[in-house]
Amino acid sequence: QVRLAESGGGLVQAGCSQRLSCVDSGRTVRPYTTGWFRRAPGKEREFVAAINWSGTNTDYTDSVRGRFTISRDNAKNTVYLQMTSLEPEDTAVYYCAETALDGTRSRGDFGPWGQGTQATVSS
Repeated sequence: QVRLAESGGGLVQAGCSQRLSCVDSGRTVRPYTTGWFRRAPGKEREFVAAINWSGTNTDYTDSVRGRFTISRDNAKNTVYLQMTSLEPEDTAVYYCAETALDGTRSRGDFGPWGQGTQATVSS
């Protein structure tokens, strides 16, 4: 059974950096793509970034490209989201999820989901 756990959220000031981690403790079927999504207050859950199993392909939504970096360490079953130059608009609950599909950003293609980690950026 796939079990995902996000961590690394917290309160930071605008302009600062934060690194989120997503640990998969149960998946045995390979390969897969891992994605990060976020849900800001009052908004729908949106795609943030994704990385394929080998780490050779990454995808970012426009609002974070150049500021966020997704990476993975398969030996540790962990995917990271390094967030820099954070803005108050980045405040959200961040979730990770997995998919067997490459190149998708659709929420419906991902699952199961972790519980999320809250990242708050103060101005």
